[in-house]
Amino acid sequence: MAVHFKGDRSRCGECLIEARAAWQNGDSGEMSRQMSFLKTLVKLLSVTTLTLGASPPAADKTLIDYFLPTPIHGRLSTDAWGAPNVLPRDPQNGLEDTTIKQWCYWDGQIVKGPEGKYHMFASRWDQSRGHNGWFGSAAVHAVSDNPTGPYIDKGLVWPDNQGGKGHNVTALVLPDRSYAVVVSETRPGDVFVSKSLDGPWEQLGSIKVDPNGFEAREGRMSNVSMMVRRDGGFEIVARSGAIMISTNGILGPYKLQGRSIYPDIPGLPTRNLEDPVVWYSGGLYHIVVNCWSERKAFHLTSPDGISNWTNRGLAYDPTTNFVRYTDGTVNHWDKIERPGVFLVNGHVAYFTFAVLDVPKDQERGNDIHGSKVIVVPFDGVAFDRDMETLSKAAR
Repeated sequence: MAVHFKGDRSRCGECLIEARAAWQNGDSGEMSRQMSFLKTLVKLLSVTTLTLGASPPAADKTLIDYFLPTPIHGRLSTDAWGAPNVLPRDPQNGLEDTTIKQWCYWDGQIVKGPEGKYHMFASRWDQSRGHNGWFGSAAVHAVSDNPTGPYIDKGLVWPDNQGGKGHNVTALVLPDRSYAVVVSETRPGDVFVSKSLDGPWEQLGSIKVDPNGFEAREGRMSNVSMMVRRDGGFEIVARSGAIMISTNGILGPYKLQGRSIYPDIPGLPTRNLEDPVVWYSGGLYHIVVNCWSERKAFHLTSPDGISNWTNRGLAYDPTTNFVRYTDGTVNHWDKIERPGVFLVNGHVAYFTFAVLDVPKDQERGNDIHGSKVIVVPFDGVAFDRDMETLSKAAR
């Protein structure tokens, strides 16, 4: 934004000339008048500069404004696989097959281990099958010394259970400090548990849903995002947008709290919403949900995680410059889906995204295109502070 004071530049020059002439002629009154104008103009410009340089008020910001530049591990490469819109980029960010000769990766949820390492649970499939290979995806475990990567694929999470089958992979820390990995879409909400992030993982069972008087289809296990609520219960938000609550453990039964929340939220697309992620921070429950047809995601908040959901606006948009490195380089992934959050001290510090460099029907396998998981830093402290300010103002 530029502010122009019409005529002030030339007037300023005139004042300097007139003040100099007055000084030479000994006219102290005229010199004082011209210098007074200059001082006033300088003060005005200083105030304007400070105003323009200040951060925008919380009411003018949405979630996308809190993403931070991504640190570079090693160097940005122009030799990495991918279309020009994602080059140069850092192959060591997140989880990927740098050769794109073996795997495509998807999903991605980070859990920090007690040993200080970062564990990512994701899905992978044979890249030769193109993007539609996800129908045969398997759940994998990857480890890094840094939250942004690089993550090293350690193999299948449960190799002896249906060949490791799993998609829509997510993970969480349970109240007893053990761990759970949840898969849906290709499996009926199956839950695996372990006392160690390195396994072994045992199938605990499949999630059960009580329709609670609502349409049973709202409880379909697709795109499941799960969290431990503040009251110790478990909450699921799935593709349908219906809220499900269990007070009887991770397997449920989960009671549907109503039909999908999406149709009743003003400004939210009414179709093609998917990949919700739910979390609690800053005194609010949050959902980010992606609209695949609009290629935009939206941010919703609720005081109790069940009702009174508010549309807070744009969460992310692949066409914008929010995926950027510390040197200013920007990547524009064609598809940015499956958001996940990693919290540090109660605030979101990183988002994970499953990304694809071209439209899905153009990723056919055995080519230079593919998918991976990226990790993007996020200023969750400022985000929660501003969200609390907005919430208090709305009461």
